[in-house]
Amino acid sequence: MSVNKEVKRITTHTLQEMKERGEKIAMLTAYDYSMATILGDAGLDVLLVGDSASNVMAGHETTLPITLDQMIYHAQGVVRGAGRAFVVVDLPFGTYQGNSKEALNSAIRIMKESGAHGVKLEGGQEIVESVQRIITAGIPVMGHLGLTPQSIYKFGTYTVRAKSEIEAEKLKSDVLVLQEAGCFAIVLEKIPAQLAKVVTESLHIPTIGIGAGMHCDGQVLVVNDMIGLTKGFRPRFLRQYLDLYEGIKDAAASYINDVKGNSFPNEKEQY
Repeated sequence: MSVNKEVKRITTHTLQEMKERGEKIAMLTAYDYSMATILGDAGLDVLLVGDSASNVMAGHETTLPITLDQMIYHAQGVVRGAGRAFVVVDLPFGTYQGNSKEALNSAIRIMKESGAHGVKLEGGQEIVESVQRIITAGIPVMGHLGLTPQSIYKFGTYTVRAKSEIEAEKLKSDVLVLQEAGCFAIVLEKIPAQLAKVVTESLHIPTIGIGAGMHCDGQVLVVNDMIGLTKGFRPRFLRQYLDLYEGIKDAAASYINDVKGNSFPNEKEQY
């Protein structure tokens, strides 16, 4: 009898079951086919095509400049390589705020043109109409509260959010609004761990933390930071598992030396 069962793709239902049985959800960002293939093979539950591509792939200072067309391009490659992982795509800045019809059109384009499995929006009460409209069309929505990088110019800093009582109460209210609207999960970014614990316990949907402590139902990091491709970025919440920046730089230096020293290619490396 064959023991090779086809591995089932992760769905929103799978993620909900994981929360209910206390199994943590592992999520990383991905921006291209090659990385998605590696992460899919490693067994990631969720791949986020983050608007952080604006920073780590395009070199912008913020996430604001990336366009919907660019997000779709990144998502197409990730979906092709993702394997069993659930693929979520960020709706970029300016494609959903203040106009729920535009939000729905943006989400539909992402789903139709990339083949992704859901979208992510930043914000709470102020974007709930967009969230509801997208979900009504049958598109899964992941929320995002706490530090919302698309609002960086409003905050003026990437520091920890919701430390004040007023901001913490708004966040507690917003998570319930998003859950009620039908979100299947919510990312909590850079908020106090104790607040994340309270919020996670108040919800029946999963929370995914980044800089939000150990009590969330899952964790997410930017893959380029996690594998050390990003030079000099070492916030407290980041655990760096590799130092690819130095590794790749050393490999490139060796290649340069071999080319200039005429030792590459050798006789075995030619036709």
